[in-house]
Amino acid sequence: MTRWIIPCLASACLLCFVGPAAAVDPPCDAYPQAKQARCVTIWKELNKEDGQTIAQFGLDQQKRREEGKINAQQHLAENMAFIKQSTDKRLTRLKERMAAE
Repeated sequence: MTRWIIPCLASACLLCFVGPAAAVDPPCDAYPQAKQARCVTIWKELNKEDGQTIAQFGLDQQKRREEGKINAQQHLAENMAFIKQSTDKRLTRLKERMAAE
């Protein structure tokens, strides 16, 4: 049972970052109201663009876990590091695209 808790929790964390947007996504609430709708659109596009990379990371990591190459703690630590890195990259691209608008 515990064997599946960490991978499920980590997957849920990933989905939080790439799931559907709320009324205004947190990275967009920093922009003036007039620009928030455009920001949300760009943010969704960025999430779609990175979706395949995120999915592939998860598949590769799960395979390594099943092969015994990483343990549960490593799995979770790698997930958290990947989430932070990929989110930071998307935020940078969001800022660049919003500046170009």
